[in-house]
Amino acid sequence: MTERPALEVFENPQGAADAACAAIVERLRAALIDRGAANLCVTGGSTPGPVYDRLSQVDLDWSHVSITLSDERWVDTASADSNARLVRERLLVGPAAAARFVCLKGDETDPVHGAWAADLKVAPLQPFDAVLLGMGDDGHICSLFPGNPVLEQGLDPAAARLVLHTPAGRPAPAQDRVTLTLPALIHAGLILILTSGQPKRVILERDGDEPVHHLIRAVNRGDIRLLWSA
Repeated sequence: MTERPALEVFENPQGAADAACAAIVERLRAALIDRGAANLCVTGGSTPGPVYDRLSQVDLDWSHVSITLSDERWVDTASADSNARLVRERLLVGPAAAARFVCLKGDETDPVHGAWAADLKVAPLQPFDAVLLGMGDDGHICSLFPGNPVLEQGLDPAAARLVLHTPAGRPAPAQDRVTLTLPALIHAGLILILTSGQPKRVILERDGDEPVHHLIRAVNRGDIRLLWSA
């Protein structure tokens, strides 16, 4: 990539959510027309909730849309900490309830085996038509945290794995997780990184070594958008 994507600044989170929803719908509709199916990857956290509220009510052939997550905590899917619960409560409602949800968290007894199983689930969804990600205050994306022992493998665009186990407490996160890797993301038709708050704007406006910048540098400029609101 010869030029970084410009930071798109919105006055409020509602405007950013509107833009993210419109961009995702455009990609999903195009895929449905082209292939009769569409694949969407979404994220957890508080920021994307308003996007899901909007998406869930869109008139779309949701029965031919498959949805999965960028990462997941290794907790029961009914837990308040579960990203799957967020998706089920905010996105898989209304018209969008007809979509097929591919949950990263399975019945495996541990996250190491769970990551291998999730890898097999994610592979048929490649490449995603659209990806919605957030970003942490440390610049992490998915569950690829600075300082974590799986970070180097997760950020390697030539790595074979699509999903990895992110171990807890080394130095983050607090809970074991499974996470998509760069190879699972970089071939997507569109990647949206949705953020808010001044500290995250500072990270996005510099060309640093945080995980988010590895992703930005790995994709073509037209395939990634950075959406920020105050």
